Amino acid sequence: MSAEIEQLIRQAKTDFDKAIEHLQKELLKVRTGKANIAMIDGVHVMYYGSPVPLSQVANLSVSDARTISIQPWEKKIIGDIEHAIFAANLGFTPQNDGETIRLTVPPLTEDRRKDLVKQVKHHGEETKVALRNIRHKVLDHIKKEKNHGLSEDQVRNKENQVQQMLNDYVVKVDHVVESKDKELMTV
Repeated sequence: MSAEIEQLIRQAKTDFDKAIEHLQKELLKVRTGKANIAMIDGVHVMYYGSPVPLSQVANLSVSDARTISIQPWEKKIIGDIEHAIFAANLGFTPQNDGETIRLTVPPLTEDRRKDLVKQVKHHGEETKVALRNIRHKVLDHIKKEKNHGLSEDQVRNKENQVQQMLNDYVVKVDHVVESKDKELMTV
């Protein structure tokens, strides 16, 4: 019984780590006024009738702090790439020179920065809810074990262990969100 609970707690820790990783990946997509390849991760191009991630049909690079360069492997799909960028509604206007597409990342206005900070905080809150749901699942299982011979002291100790683990991860979420907020508000 106790070994099963320990396994469940280890699994919860793994799930907590995955939630933090997911948050970090989501925050990479939030535009900070600096060029970043992650900004165009969600763009899919129609390629031979199938939607394909942009990174599978072109070389992507950051040529300077505000410019992303997209060099298609086949020149005939350059128009499809432009269309996909417009359709993704990223706020970029592609500049096509016939061989390369350049995306210039415009500087953020104060209002846009504040909106992005709200978006970042929303992602942080969603992650905290996910962490709490994981904790809830583990605590339910621990309480069920009480009916199978686990003493009240053991139940309380395991519940406290899970709660402390959650508290530690909530602090990590706050730290990730706070660092992204600072990055956004830095002009």
